[in-house]
Amino acid sequence: MSTKDFIEKDYYKVLGVPKDATETEIKKAYRSLAREYHPDANKGDTKAEERFKDVSEAYDVLGDPKRRKEYDEARALFGSGGFRTGPGAGAGQFSFDLGDLFGGPGTGTGTGTGQAGGFGGGLGDVFGGLFNRGGTGTRTQPRRGQDIESEVTLSFTEAVHGATVPLRMSSSAACKACSGTGDKNGTPRVCPTCVGTGQVSRGRGGGFSLTDPCVECKGRGLIADDPCAVCKGSGRATSSRTMQVRIPAGVADGQRIRLRGKGAPGERGGPSGDLYVVVHVDPHPVFGRRDDNLTITVPVTFPEAALGGEIKVPTLGGPPVTLRLPPGTPSGRTMRARGKGAVRKDGTRGDLLVTIEVAVPHQLGDRARKALEEYRKAAEGEDPRAALFEAAKGE
Repeated sequence: MSTKDFIEKDYYKVLGVPKDATETEIKKAYRSLAREYHPDANKGDTKAEERFKDVSEAYDVLGDPKRRKEYDEARALFGSGGFRTGPGAGAGQFSFDLGDLFGGPGTGTGTGTGQAGGFGGGLGDVFGGLFNRGGTGTRTQPRRGQDIESEVTLSFTEAVHGATVPLRMSSSAACKACSGTGDKNGTPRVCPTCVGTGQVSRGRGGGFSLTDPCVECKGRGLIADDPCAVCKGSGRATSSRTMQVRIPAGVADGQRIRLRGKGAPGERGGPSGDLYVVVHVDPHPVFGRRDDNLTITVPVTFPEAALGGEIKVPTLGGPPVTLRLPPGTPSGRTMRARGKGAVRKDGTRGDLLVTIEVAVPHQLGDRARKALEEYRKAAEGEDPRAALFEAAKGE
């Protein structure tokens, strides 16, 4: 992604959300569009593939609060043409030394800090390659590969214990037909306009120059006189591959996992992009989850709750545990089985939260009914609702 793209592209419009959209609204819009335009669901549809790339690029920026803030600031500062320097700055416009913005006088081009998309180092890093002191051109640098987004659905057990899953991904890579040169014969020539840099500088006065991608070679620095029929001279083509991805234990539904260097290959020796995997987790018929703890509701009989005793409770993928019920345990009480929950990042485990539910039998045998009748007579005069009525009277 070029600096010019970063400033001029309206990522909010790409995702169809307002500029004051919340993180939840942005995430919801992205997931809807990603499913609609995912290459696996639109095989052979190049327009859908390009739309998917645009949506992923927009979410890479707006889905990260820090990068979204940088993007909004950059658009407000540069996108409107309201930036001025020195004594000539008008009312409502900025007047300050560019050295304050880009890290001090005489700074050269900047690079990303390894974060997705290469915009992790603040405005100085984002626009380090945009302005140059003295009007000297910026030499072509290795280009980082695109980030790729994919989705995977895990069972509840796989999410808790971790799993290795196959992922099929489509991304931009060097064209195999021309070995990434863009020329049918593999012999492109150096662009005479930018002299192989892929960029051209335009003087802005005051010792500054604005650097843009070269229009003649489209930023490649090379021109193919006999363009490759597969990549149309771009040197890049869409490739599909399947790779085994390890999903760590304890992942939660909706979590976005970043795998460094597993995205699209870079250009001119640049590093590969990153792979982002959005995880969806199917519900379990018995267990639930609350942060790092698992939850379960266990039915007990009235005698067990009233008199106390030991009960066995199932665990996820392990042997059952034994819990001791104190006499008079009410329905709804939660007990804790330590270390039987989900795996945390540090390797420890959360707990299993056991909610007690007193089970009422639908049918009673003669002996059970007679025993309960005797109990009712023995407990006659005890009204568990008496305090409720007193409280309801108020003051």
